[in-house]
Amino acid sequence: MIELYISAFLTLFVVIDPPGCAPIYAGLTKGASATHRRAMAIRAVLVATAILVVFALFGQQLLRALGISLDSFRIAGGIMLFLIALEMVFEKRTQRREERAQKVLDDDEIEDVSIFPMAMPMIAGPGSIAAIMLLWSQNPTVEERLVVGGAAVTVLALTLAALIAAGPMMRVLGAKIEAVITRLLGVLLAALSVQFVVDGLIGSFGAAS
Repeated sequence: MIELYISAFLTLFVVIDPPGCAPIYAGLTKGASATHRRAMAIRAVLVATAILVVFALFGQQLLRALGISLDSFRIAGGIMLFLIALEMVFEKRTQRREERAQKVLDDDEIEDVSIFPMAMPMIAGPGSIAAIMLLWSQNPTVEERLVVGGAAVTVLALTLAALIAAGPMMRVLGAKIEAVITRLLGVLLAALSVQFVVDGLIGSFGAAS
């Protein structure tokens, strides 16, 4: 169970990327009061949690309704996570997130960034939704799902802490250290995503033989 917790934690931590969300949130909420920033951070994480819970609980039913096997979803999800990993290694994901954040900053009418873009797609984006569905489907027992849920709660709690401490964190880490952390997390995600694809291929060919 410890191995499952570590695997689930690393997968979700790398995909959600709390250290990467912090500078984006700091830029989006620049000039807001500490109370307002804290309230938006809490709201963003709560909404993202609700989105991930819905897909974890009902994602498999949706796949069955569409006639998609779990192994096919593992392969597709693994490939998508691998592409995200490549973007992290080459800093394309950070650039895209910054461009999305800048669009929000350019719109004077948007004041509350907790729902968009923080809750979705920053925290509960395609990668984290695919990851939670994969982890949930691969671990069907109650004990395993409690472990996966615990790992998800831990990552979301760390994300909340990162958002609340975004300003001080960026002053301590700086852009260069944050870029190094993102690259290292990208390498880890690449390895984890390849394992998802391998498991899906083994399941598909095993079912066919």
